[in-house]
Amino acid sequence: MTKQIELSDRTLGDWLEYWAETTPDKEYIVYSDRNLRFTWKQFNERVDDMAKGLISIGVTNGTHVGIWATNVPDWLTFLFAAAKIGAVAVTVNTSYKQTELEYLMKDSDIHTLCITEGVFDGSYVDMVYSMLPELKTSQRGYFANEKFPQVKNVVFIGQEKYRGMYNTAELLLLGQNVADERFNTMKTKVKCHDTVNMQYTSGTTGFPKGVMLSHHNIANNGFLTGEHMHFTADDKLCVCVPLFHCFGVVLATMNVLTHGCTQVMVERFDPLVVLASIHKERCTALYGVPTMFIAELSHPMFDMFDLTCLRTGIMAGSLCPIELMRKVNEKMFIEITSVYGLTESSPGMTHTRIDDPFDVRCTTVGRPFEFTEVAVIDPETGEHLPDDVQGELCCRGYNVMKGYYKNQEATEEVIDKDGFLHSGDLGKRDANGNYLVTGRIKDMIIRGGENIYPREIEEFLYHLEGVKDVQVAGIPSEKYGEEVGAFIILHDGATLTEEEVREYCRGKIARHKIPRYVLFVTEYPLTGSGKIQKFKLKDVGLNMLKDKGIEVI
Repeated sequence: MTKQIELSDRTLGDWLEYWAETTPDKEYIVYSDRNLRFTWKQFNERVDDMAKGLISIGVTNGTHVGIWATNVPDWLTFLFAAAKIGAVAVTVNTSYKQTELEYLMKDSDIHTLCITEGVFDGSYVDMVYSMLPELKTSQRGYFANEKFPQVKNVVFIGQEKYRGMYNTAELLLLGQNVADERFNTMKTKVKCHDTVNMQYTSGTTGFPKGVMLSHHNIANNGFLTGEHMHFTADDKLCVCVPLFHCFGVVLATMNVLTHGCTQVMVERFDPLVVLASIHKERCTALYGVPTMFIAELSHPMFDMFDLTCLRTGIMAGSLCPIELMRKVNEKMFIEITSVYGLTESSPGMTHTRIDDPFDVRCTTVGRPFEFTEVAVIDPETGEHLPDDVQGELCCRGYNVMKGYYKNQEATEEVIDKDGFLHSGDLGKRDANGNYLVTGRIKDMIIRGGENIYPREIEEFLYHLEGVKDVQVAGIPSEKYGEEVGAFIILHDGATLTEEEVREYCRGKIARHKIPRYVLFVTEYPLTGSGKIQKFKLKDVGLNMLKDKGIEVI
């Protein structure tokens, strides 16, 4: 008998409270490397306390709360605390540098920014102080900055104390002054179609835009993802993908949330920690981008761990090589699946099912999510195309975003009058109803699962002295799918080296955006009307690298 699948109108807070009441003593979140464990009941109580803490510093319905952190234990606490009181969690890429953070802070109207110390190549605390110097001299709760007038609070996620910032312990203490009645009143106002999460993506044009996603969008996308892999409350999912990305916060966290299972967390990807966590906790599922699976399979201690507990997982984020999927299947015992979509589709649009034959799972991106209509549309005429004809992959349904924050024009560019979200990707449907991704209309580079929009890097490099013109395009990479290539035309008489270009970028833009390949050219391939044919730059780059004897890896 086929299981009846329905969409749910529960909010994220509703789901959390459901499991806290239904299976209060079941483990929800586990950090195996430090033996930190939360049951559903314990976590729900901490979320409530944190929500009251946020209320105490002025967070309310519709307030934007930024989370800039690796997968630390309280990352999800802040997400659900914001969700329960109708605030919007704005997820911030952990690789961001100060200029990128400043853009996001202005565009997203963040009221309260929650941060950790930072990652190995940059201190978030130092960057925030540089951006908001008044923090060091202002009393908490009375902070003001002329450049960022909407920012009222900075919270340090941890016990350390920094001038002008709250820490989590202080926030929890302040929350004790908030009456239950006030908290419960705010909870009752939250509806499933309210925006709960905003993720920044480059989209099809311009600078990053805030994708507004509702409880209904992401909870149901996570639920259906789990259904395709036969998830139950008995599963344990090892999560080593970043939570700021839709792969982590939706396909992983929302899957666990809607199935009542256990989320085994890895704070920052380390193949040894992943393997050890799977072995110790007997995880049944694992997610990752291809480079993560490669690192796990090639780790010198791989054979020391018992991975026979694994049964399924998702490989996504960039091109998934068939041979790699085969090795994951054979050596890690995972019936691997792949999800295709984009942040704007919450993110899943199509998904291979665990029951699909291996060749379907490794050569296609599967069938549409339930309650989602996927169409292949001619980008020139708008005509819906038949099987085996390439066009733009588009979808409509419950999973389509609410829109781009404060950018109706950009929203209308990607969601047409019939409600179809245009992906910018080329693909086709085969005779069996499975979809294949065949190319890209837009210029976006996808490096190891990270979306990189060339214009952002081009605008940055234009400020480098000596640069007359610059075009950025993806160069194929076996390891990352694509690498960033910068094609630079210099002013007459100017000289620059590849290393000088990269050094200019270091510390100013995220590491994954720094061009791996810097190529100096005198002209670009043009159309008859004089437009740059950016898609041809890939071949130009490959030929130039070959002539230099440089092997693309």
